[in-house]
Amino acid sequence: MNPGPMLRAAGVGPQGYDSPAPRSGPDYRRRPGIDSAAASIALWLFMIVASTLFLLFLTAYAMRMNAGDWSPLAMPWQLWLSTLLLAGGSVLLHFATQAARAAHLSTARTLLLAGGACVCVFLGVQWWGWQALLTIHVTAAGNPAGSFFYLLTAMHGLHVVGGLVAWARTARGAWRYTAAVDAAQVAWRIALCARYWHFLLALWIVLFAALGWLTPDLVRLVCGIR
Repeated sequence: MNPGPMLRAAGVGPQGYDSPAPRSGPDYRRRPGIDSAAASIALWLFMIVASTLFLLFLTAYAMRMNAGDWSPLAMPWQLWLSTLLLAGGSVLLHFATQAARAAHLSTARTLLLAGGACVCVFLGVQWWGWQALLTIHVTAAGNPAGSFFYLLTAMHGLHVVGGLVAWARTARGAWRYTAAVDAAQVAWRIALCARYWHFLLALWIVLFAALGWLTPDLVRLVCGIR
C-alpha cells in the first residue's frame, strides 16, 4: 500500500513524520519556484532580442539620414505627454511590486490597474501624435524621416500591446489570490511586468531622442566621417 496520499493528507512532509512540509512563513512566501526563474530568464532573452532589433533599425535610420532627400521632422508635442504617461506607468508598477512583496495585495492591485491604465492612454496619445503629423501631410510614403518615424513608433507600440496582454493576465491572476501566503506569487508576476515596463520606457526614451534630436551632422561626428 502506498502511504503517500495518507501522509500528504496528514500534512507530513517527504522527510518523515517529524519534518512537515513548509506551507507558511517567510521562506515559503519568498520561493516563487522554478517557473518564475524560467519566466524571468525568458523575459531577459526577449528584451535582448528586441533591443537588438531596434538597434538595427536605428542604425539604418542613422545611415539613411545622409541622403539628399532627408528632411528632419519636428516632433509633435503629444509625444512629451505620452512619455510622461509611460514613465508614470513604470513607476506605478514598481510600487505595485513593492506592495505585493509586503503582502499588501489590495494596494498592489490598485497600483497595478493604474499602471496599466497609464500605458493604455500612452497608446492613445501616440495615435493622437500620428494624427497631428498626418494633419500637416507628413505621411509614411513621403519624407524618409516620416517613414522611419511611423515604423519605429509602430514597432514600439506593438511591443507595448504585447506587454498589455501580459499585464491583463497578471491583473487577472492578482484577483485570484487572497491569502497572504500567495502574495509572493502576485509579487513575482507584477515584478516581471514592471521589468518589461521599465524596458519599454528606456526603449522609448532612446527612440524619442533619436527621432527628435539625432542629426546628420551628429551622426558624422560620432562616426568620424567628414
